[in-house]
Amino acid sequence: MNSNDDPFHDCELDPEAILGTHTFEDVLFTDQTETPVNVLTGKTPAHSQATVEEAKEFAASIDTETPQIALPASVESQVETQSKPYTAAAFFHFKATGSLERHRAYHAAYEADAFVVDFEADYQSGDLTITVERADEA
Repeated sequence: MNSNDDPFHDCELDPEAILGTHTFEDVLFTDQTETPVNVLTGKTPAHSQATVEEAKEFAASIDTETPQIALPASVESQVETQSKPYTAAAFFHFKATGSLERHRAYHAAYEADAFVVDFEADYQSGDLTITVERADEA
């Protein structure tokens, strides 16, 4: 197998690092996601008020072949850009998986026919669970 046939040829991690089920805790947008408060009024600005359902619908509306999840936006970005308290990203995004190395490995597995990748986004707890299996074992 040459490097062009190996989906992990550009990855720092090999498939063994992501095989199985991994849960990333408190990485998704939830009803408890921090939002800014106007110090004069003590209220959250209208642009930062959102529900989990709105965030899930937004993530689902992104036109891409890769499933998207709703991640929390930083309070700073909400204030600076007057944006919603969530953003959408691929389910294996480094903000969810904790590292660029894991992001690349999950992306390689997702794109490769040799692997079956599934995920569950639990917006109640904020946890994201990703399962990777070899296709011949799934």
